[in-house]
Amino acid sequence: MHVATEDPRTFIPPAGLAPAWDAAADVASTRTPRVALFPDSFHEVNGVAHTARNFQAYAQRHGLPLLCVRAALPGGEGGRAVDRSVTTLELPRSRVVVALEKDLSFDPAFARHFAAIDRELQSFRPDVIHITGPSELGMFGAYFAWKHGVPMAASWHTNVHEYLARRTARLSRIVPGLVESTTLTATARFYKLARVLYAPNEELCALLAERTGKPCHVMRRGVDTELFTPARRTRPANDNSIVLGYVGRLSVEKNIELLPRVEAELRAAGITNTRFVVVGHGGDEAALRAAMPTASFPGVLRGDDLAQAYANMDLFVFPSETDTFGNVVLEALASGVPAAVTTSGGPKFIVKDGETGVVRPSNDLAAAVRDLISQPELLQRMGHAAREYALTCRWDAIFEDVYRGYAPLLKPGKSISH
Repeated sequence: MHVATEDPRTFIPPAGLAPAWDAAADVASTRTPRVALFPDSFHEVNGVAHTARNFQAYAQRHGLPLLCVRAALPGGEGGRAVDRSVTTLELPRSRVVVALEKDLSFDPAFARHFAAIDRELQSFRPDVIHITGPSELGMFGAYFAWKHGVPMAASWHTNVHEYLARRTARLSRIVPGLVESTTLTATARFYKLARVLYAPNEELCALLAERTGKPCHVMRRGVDTELFTPARRTRPANDNSIVLGYVGRLSVEKNIELLPRVEAELRAAGITNTRFVVVGHGGDEAALRAAMPTASFPGVLRGDDLAQAYANMDLFVFPSETDTFGNVVLEALASGVPAAVTTSGGPKFIVKDGETGVVRPSNDLAAAVRDLISQPELLQRMGHAAREYALTCRWDAIFEDVYRGYAPLLKPGKSISH
């Protein structure tokens, strides 16, 4: 049981799980905090990278002092740059990097950048160090926060415990729940190092507050409604086919095996005017292509091409049960496309069942898609409602809340000393 403050987006641990520090003794400063951000991803195609890029853009728009320490893409040279109020330190990866996915990797030799990061932090003098997960960047951020006595914030973006459990399914069947529970315990222990936490939905905030004893703020995601808009639709008016779309990584933790099942159930029901467009890449792409021979696989799309792909869909089908939020779902809604999502994970907090799409258990999702596409007028009304909802999701409002969450951590004059 968790007691909410006046702000329902913040979870305070119950008695007996109070933070080790005396929050009342911290004096919130009225000055703008200097934030050092250590994102797990920045250039890649995933939710962490998407949020980190928008965090940096927000700081630039508003003249907020931000240092972004990040890894370059494999093969990239890296470097230091200053753009208005934002300083970036991009660090190259080594040749011994371990690939985790097509666009995700871990560099065991990243420690060679220790001195460069330390110099940059001492020059920047942050008030807060903000990490996004237990990657090599997150580990460095946690270490330097401890070394220099700088308060640390941590945002939870990825359900690592659920991802790993999906990827080790055989072991999980032998010892049910072992991989997931062990990984969750270890990850929560790492997040306990932070003084304030952020997570993209209420369930995760409650879980983190309980596991770590630290306050957690809901940190949702915003969307660019000028890029993602129904105005990008290019399909002919007389095109009566129904386009079902998916955007995301093509890997087991996204529950993509449900997509062929949806397609098969539609065919079994005699519905033949549908076609799938599957956008993205991943380790299970070949298997999915084989299971869906009539689907279109355009690969990874960005910018205008991605926006057009969304707008040309009629229904977005996102079967993931492990996503903490689901940026792609919000992008679909902004494009005027209702979404069908599962009752597990973060997307259920974005889609309003019966108004901007449908929310169903995985086993019922195919039937829900079948019923919805047989009601074109309802599908159209949902599309209009989806767009209206997305117009309320502004990145500025998201990060204003993040900065408010920093306030109890700040003490006047506190910074790294030379």
